[in-house]
Amino acid sequence: MNISKRYFIKEKDLVTRCVAGETIVVPVKSNVGDLDSIYTLNDIGTTIWELIDGKNNVHQIIEAVCNTYEVTPQLAEKDTIEFLNSLAQAGLIR
Repeated sequence: MNISKRYFIKEKDLVTRCVAGETIVVPVKSNVGDLDSIYTLNDIGTTIWELIDGKNNVHQIIEAVCNTYEVTPQLAEKDTIEFLNSLAQAGLIR
């Protein structure tokens, strides 16, 4: 399947908070935040994170990044796919 047509959703056992302009994602294990696995997202990462809802496919997320930030479509695609892959490898999305 072409990755641009894929949809991702966030894992259920996560706590997400915006602190001082940054998005913090903390996995929860056995009802306790895993403080050894805290993820901090920058502005673009936060934009992508907010669009991961099972309703926006990867292509739509890339388009949103292009429309929100001054970036070429090629760079937006490359960076967005790399970021999504890193979130999936970290077990934050599926």
